Amino acid sequence: MRDGVIEIEPGRYRETYGRYYEEFNIGDIYEHRPGRTITETDNTWFTLLTMNQHPLHFDFEFAAKTEFKKPLVASPLTVAIMTGQSVSDVSQKAVANLGWTDIRMLKPLFAGDTLYSESEVLEKRESKKRPTQGIVTIKTIGKNQHGEVVCDFVRTMLIWKKGHGPMES
Repeated sequence: MRDGVIEIEPGRYRETYGRYYEEFNIGDIYEHRPGRTITETDNTWFTLLTMNQHPLHFDFEFAAKTEFKKPLVASPLTVAIMTGQSVSDVSQKAVANLGWTDIRMLKPLFAGDTLYSESEVLEKRESKKRPTQGIVTIKTIGKNQHGEVVCDFVRTMLIWKKGHGPMES
């Protein structure tokens, strides 16, 4: 087996994804790629889908009267994209997300900005009730194309241990 691929029979390979509980090490940092350039369409659709009616996210005339001078990307969209960027590294083998805490919006994000994320493993422990799973807590940081931190949050997940879970077949 080489990273990201297992040979399931001679000459036939299957891409692997995510990490099992045992593969997380406290202090490790995973840079998630690719980055994601946010468009006006992304922001408008997200505000429509979530029924977010604040004009600062889609009304250019309203936004021009604010300190930002243009529409802001909706904060939950930033969090959602950062979470999505991290899935292939940290939660593709998750049973469930257990929660997000300490969400901070540190700088505005605008249409045309590119969002990059990275996650640091803060802690892990075996589940007391589920012997085939463990609990992993990470801190994810989102940066714009200039390297400025725009958002960060802490997320806790229930993760399968090796040899268990639906991805084994």
